[in-house]
Amino acid sequence: MRFSICIPNFGDFADPRAVAKVAAAAEEAGWDGLFVWDHVVLDKRPGRPFGDPWILLAAAALATSRVRLGPMVTPVARRRPQQLARQVSTLDQLSGGRMVFGVGLGAPLDAEYADFGESVDPKVIAEKLDEGVDLIARFWTGEPVTFSGKHFTARDITLLPTPVQRPRPPVWVAGRWPNRRPMRRAARWDGVVPIFESAGPTGLPELAEVRDLIAYLRSQRETDAPFDVVVGGTSPADPATARGVVEPFAEAGVTWWEESLPFGSAEEDKLEPMLRRVEAGPPAL
Repeated sequence: MRFSICIPNFGDFADPRAVAKVAAAAEEAGWDGLFVWDHVVLDKRPGRPFGDPWILLAAAALATSRVRLGPMVTPVARRRPQQLARQVSTLDQLSGGRMVFGVGLGAPLDAEYADFGESVDPKVIAEKLDEGVDLIARFWTGEPVTFSGKHFTARDITLLPTPVQRPRPPVWVAGRWPNRRPMRRAARWDGVVPIFESAGPTGLPELAEVRDLIAYLRSQRETDAPFDVVVGGTSPADPATARGVVEPFAEAGVTWWEESLPFGSAEEDKLEPMLRRVEAGPPAL
């Protein structure tokens, strides 16, 4: 199992310098990744600043040399595939091949789609996600791409430079379990970032649900290539104590633990409590 820090792109973390500080501290303390949320509004709480996740990730890339980086997750339906392909390629070049491309439908739909005049039809959003990721992967080849889909078009387009990672950066797909369709989508790619109905305030799902999910994913995979399962929450700061929380998930087949401050808490978007947790180090397995 590997261990990452996941931070929102609002509050204190709207500042790229704060994200760079967390990233550098995470690398020094032995964490394996730093991932950033991708929200435009999330809610309409007045006075809360948001940072662009790609600028935040660029700051993290320049502050580190080892940890994996990426959005967790980007709603492909509210972006242009050619824009995303180029952003990820550029960051993969900047980081020396450390990008992970986390994708999903996005939420909440009203705040992040409807209030900007975009469709909130889940079917349309899912179609754009599937079509968009397929097109992005083709752009990453560096070969000319001609594509005519229901939502996106490319006419003899070549996008360079390509990512450092070949054949491409890993694609992790988010979705709610026990919904099967997003899990079938994830099984086509390189990893899954599941959202569990059983997760409580600490974000921890029931272990039985995790085992059921992994069994289902294995039944849907058509290759023996490595596949990441990302589960997370808030673990105790003491590494040895945290082991008791995290180890059962590792034994179930989870490959990445994603540490965050409690969702919706007063500390969720604050730099100092996150730094304290980061500097304490990842759980000891």
